[in-house]
Amino acid sequence: MDDRTLYERLSAFVSDHKRELFEQLAPMRTRHITVALEDIYQPHNASAVLRTCDLLGIQDVHVIENRNRYTVNPDVALGASKWIDLHRHRDGTDNTRACMSALREHGYRIVATSPHGDAFTPESIPLERPIAIFLGTEQHGLSDAVIDGADMHLRIPMHGFTESYNISVSAAIILYTLIMRTHASDIAWTLSEEERLRVMIGWARRVVKHADAIEDRLRNAP
Repeated sequence: MDDRTLYERLSAFVSDHKRELFEQLAPMRTRHITVALEDIYQPHNASAVLRTCDLLGIQDVHVIENRNRYTVNPDVALGASKWIDLHRHRDGTDNTRACMSALREHGYRIVATSPHGDAFTPESIPLERPIAIFLGTEQHGLSDAVIDGADMHLRIPMHGFTESYNISVSAAIILYTLIMRTHASDIAWTLSEEERLRVMIGWARRVVKHADAIEDRLRNAP
C-alpha cells in the first residue's frame, strides 16, 4: 500500500474538520529551519518553544538531554507535540555532538544563539541552506561544544539593561523573523509531496484511536 492510499484510508477515521486542517496546513510546514534545545530544565519554557514551532510551521524539533530529561508540559504546549516531530537525543555519551553530527548529515548548518557582537541577527543570517537553531538555558546558555562547533552564531539585538530574553521569547523572535523571511523569498522551503503525505499520516496516527490496529487491518485487507 502506497502512502497516498494509506493516508486516504486512515484519514477516513478522522473528522472532516481535522482532515481539512491537515490538507490546509501540510503545505505550510517546513524542514528548512529546525530547532535544537540543549539541556532545557524548565519544562514550561521548552514546551512553549514547541508551541511556537507548531504555530510557525516548523515540523522538526530536536531535544538534547545530557543532564536534564525533558517532559512536555501539556498546559503550555497545548497539544503542539502532536503536530511536530520531536527527536530526542538522550542515549549517548555526548548527545550534543551526536545531534550536531546528525543534523549536518542532513544538510543543516549549525547556528548557535549567542551574544557575540559579530554574530548574525535574525534579519541578516543567510537562509539559502537549511539551518538548525540551537537554544540553551537562560542561566548557562549553550555548551562550549555548540558555541565552538557552530557554523554560524546568531544574536538578538538588545537595548535594555537585562542580559537576555527568556528562551521561549528568544525562540519566538528568532523563528518568526526567519519564517517570514523564507516565505517572502524564492527559497524552496516547503516539504516535498512525499514528505507532506508522511507528515499527514503521522498526524492521523496521533489522533485516531487504536491507529496501529486499524493500520494493520488496512494493510492486511484483501
